[in-house]
Amino acid sequence: MADQDTLGYEQARDELVDVVRRLEAGGSTLEESLALWERGEQLAKVCRDWLEGARARLDAALAEDSGDGADEGPKAPEGD
Repeated sequence: MADQDTLGYEQARDELVDVVRRLEAGGSTLEESLALWERGEQLAKVCRDWLEGARARLDAALAEDSGDGADEGPKAPEGD
């Protein structure tokens, strides 16, 4: 298991899918199931953090684009 601070989104998501599969398959002891559940919660948080960071970056980029006057449309010529 990689350190959760160094996991990329895809890596965390793939490991989370594996954890869910193992839990759904059953056959684990209670202790193993609890450990899998806890790992799943950690991985879900990593995924959530990545997605929230991506959303914040996207929102910032959109706010920056809308702040440059690009979506105000054409301006009427000044003067006569």
